[in-house]
Amino acid sequence: MTGGLLAVIDMQRVFAEPESPWAAPRFAEAAAGVRRLLPAYADRVAFTRFLAPAQPVGAWQDYYEQWPFALQPPDAQLWELADEFVEEAPLTVDATTFGKWPCLAPHLGPGNRLILTGVSTDCCVLSTALAAADAGVEVLVAADACAGADDDSHAKALHVMDLYRPLIRVTSVAELLAEAR
Repeated sequence: MTGGLLAVIDMQRVFAEPESPWAAPRFAEAAAGVRRLLPAYADRVAFTRFLAPAQPVGAWQDYYEQWPFALQPPDAQLWELADEFVEEAPLTVDATTFGKWPCLAPHLGPGNRLILTGVSTDCCVLSTALAAADAGVEVLVAADACAGADDDSHAKALHVMDLYRPLIRVTSVAELLAEAR
């Protein structure tokens, strides 16, 4: 087993379902990578959910004017984890922000290492990685267990995160599993 917390970022219906305005085209591929990693981290897994705030403030008001479909309560179907992960989520934390570091930090545990997977690489994964790195946490991003808004945005976000070495390292599911052996 490898150390650290495996964070599965926002693997929710709103990003999985093709008809959603926020669908990540390679969601299924990212989900396959996540499924491969789950057994190696067992009870050191946290799933996150992005939720709309009850009342957007500041620049979030403009954001939700652009995306009014998303102003739904936390129990709305679009915010549910994708069906394949409902039974796999021992811990789920919610946030109304792109970055999930503040809600993940209390669950990090020994090792000071955060392994990131999920969607969207160019938004919530990126925001989480940068904040955790600023906090002095070793961050590993499993590129093939993430999906972006599109392939170009995914690649650009991975490139930006990899510029933060050694604080953030872009890796793969295979490398993480080899390390876990």
